[in-house]
Amino acid sequence: MESKMIFCNLNETMSLPLYPTTIGYWEHQLETIRPDGFPDYQLHQVIDGKGELIIKGQSYIVGPGDIFLLFPGVEHRYAPISQQWQVAWVSFNGREAGNMLLYAGISESGPRKLKEDQWLHVLKELLLLDEYETYTNLEHSKLLYALLLDLKRVLQLPISQDQDMERIKPVLQYVEGNLHRPLQLKDLAEVIPVSPQYLCRLFQNTLHLRPMVYVNQQRINRSKQLMFNERDKKVYEIAQMVGFENTSYFCSVFRQVSGMSPKEFMKLHGL
Repeated sequence: MESKMIFCNLNETMSLPLYPTTIGYWEHQLETIRPDGFPDYQLHQVIDGKGELIIKGQSYIVGPGDIFLLFPGVEHRYAPISQQWQVAWVSFNGREAGNMLLYAGISESGPRKLKEDQWLHVLKELLLLDEYETYTNLEHSKLLYALLLDLKRVLQLPISQDQDMERIKPVLQYVEGNLHRPLQLKDLAEVIPVSPQYLCRLFQNTLHLRPMVYVNQQRINRSKQLMFNERDKKVYEIAQMVGFENTSYFCSVFRQVSGMSPKEFMKLHGL
């Protein structure tokens, strides 16, 4: 692919919650110095070669398959350290841009590694679209949304977070198999085994939830499936089937998680 840069037409897309501003690819990325940062978010992927990325004085080496995110207004510099440095990128903005990155676990500028060293296929699609087709700008925004959603699935977790996730997997499996009966924090902690306090730290680090909040979310999700599959059951029976001894408490948690009561949910979905 030859070097290219696409300047997106913002007249149609600036009202969208997420939209690209520029899309491009350099066969050899030259040194770029931005003491005042860049006005938009930027996602870069290194296709070949290596470069040095410096953000607020912190240096990183980025190579094939690596990506690096730059937030608006953050001082940075990047430059090649190999004979050829191929880099693809998309700049973007919109009222939901920051939230989309947070959903993927990205809260600040910096490099990240993918689970597999390969092109982000949606980024490649963005580059290959015919920029002169009638609805290309809207297609760019749609693909950008897919690209940021995919990041959550394709990014490697930080090593400590990845290890913590592996450690709590038996707890998640235990919860899944025991939603029908009462569960206490100490029961979950004994599965690994760790102290209840340490289990809370593991959950916060990986799922950003307290263990019992996670349990209640899973109970409510299971109750929704039961409402569909067991339509002859009463609300109190559904509550008991997902481990709630008190129907009023079940209804309270259901409303907290779903924003409506069980009966409102059933009526809304024709159940």
